This record gives sequence, structure tokens and C-alpha cells, in this order.
Amino acid sequence: MPLVSVITAVHEPVAGYLREAADSVAAQRLPAGWELEWLVQEDGDRPAARDLAAGARYEANGARLGTATTRNIALSRARGRLVAVLDYDDVLLPHGLATLIQDFERHPGIGWAVGQADDLIDGERVPFELRYPCGVVPAGQVGRLYERTGLCQVACAGLVMPTDVVRAFGGWGAIPRAQDVALLIALSEVYDGYQDPAVTWLYRKHPGQTTHPAKVDVWGEQQDRFIRQRLDAVRSGALAGPGQGFSAVGERVERL
Repeated sequence: MPLVSVITAVHEPVAGYLREAADSVAAQRLPAGWELEWLVQEDGDRPAARDLAAGARYEANGARLGTATTRNIALSRARGRLVAVLDYDDVLLPHGLATLIQDFERHPGIGWAVGQADDLIDGERVPFELRYPCGVVPAGQVGRLYERTGLCQVACAGLVMPTDVVRAFGGWGAIPRAQDVALLIALSEVYDGYQDPAVTWLYRKHPGQTTHPAKVDVWGEQQDRFIRQRLDAVRSGALAGPGQGFSAVGERVERL
């Protein structure tokens, strides 16, 4: 029976937010035959989330390791065919995972799928203007947009991807922010993806979030350099091995 693994990294959780995330996972209406596991991995040396994450397979790092490492540790525990990201302060809509699972079934061979997000501000949903086209996104398009604009053009915190593809690309980028962007930019160079027009999740905006506009991203230049260098390396065929060229990258990952 196919399984989807939902990964949530937690650090110093706000209890109410994590409980809402837990409720939203429990409320998922999956396609017939599918099952779900929720993997909560807590960062930091003073864990406090075990009792808040009802229904989760929970583990704690025991030390402060950062979001990317925390997600990657959770990834090592994942048993699902697909893996989904859910930040602890965000909310999945009841049809969210089913919508994206069905995108994989309708479009065999895609390497990622993502739905749209409404902002969640003080408990109220605020629609977010869709700024990019939906449907099949050809391999390479996301990277070209990033090169021109410095923006991903994809709501990365709502990504669903084949688990083995995420592993093959090394998981989430070990940078302070934009870990999802670092992963997507690389794998979307090899794989087509699918942007679904449906709103599948709610993106909570609050002062404590790491991407809040009031917080200065002191590592922005270095993160951008990392993402662009990773993109260039994928284009060069580095994943395929010496002398094999870029065309072999997709074939090699497909065989995993």
C-alpha cells in the first residue's frame, strides 16, 4: 500500500501552532489505498514537542543542528514513496496531500509537485496572488527564472517529491534559510514538475518565523551563491559522473 511521509522540523515550538499542524495532518483525506506517516524531528537541546505532536513518529536531535539537518534526519526515517514538507507553524488543508498525490499519478515521471498557499495572518486566511503559470513545469524553467530574478517562483514549503529523488539530491540544502529553494532548484533542473492551481496549505505569517520581513537575512548573499553554484554543478553533469554529461543525470536518478 503506497505511503506518503510528511516531514516536520521543530525548534522551540509555539504549542498552538504545532497542535494545529497536527490536527491538519490527522484531517487528510487521501486517495483510496494511500496511507500517511507524520515524522516530527525536534531540533535543539531542550526538546518540548513530543506531547504536542499527536499521532507523529517523533524524535529529538538532542542538540541544535539547524532546519536542513533536522529535516534530513527525519528523511532518513521516512518509509514513504513520496515525501511532503509541513513546517510546524503551517497548516495542510484536508485535500492538500490528495491533490498532489493525484498529480503524480496523472503525470508519471515528474520530480516534484506543489500547490498554492493562502497566507494565515492572526487566524485569518488571506489569498496570495498567483504570480506564475500552473501546469507542467519543464525541467530547467525554475532555474532560469531564479537566475533572472533571484526568486524561486514556487511556494517551496508546500512541496511533495519522490523520497528517493530527494535522497539522490542530498536532501535539503544546509544553509540558514532557503533550504527548500536549494533542493528544488537542483532537482527541477533534471525533472519536470507540476504546479497545481489548488490551494493546498496555509502559510502562517508571524513575528517568530525565520522568514519574517522584519528579520534581516544576513546570509542572503552566501545562500544565493550556494544555490547558483549547485545549479551550475547539476547543469555541468557532475551528478552523472566523469565523462557522462548532463543527459545521463535524469537516467541515473530514475534508476534509484
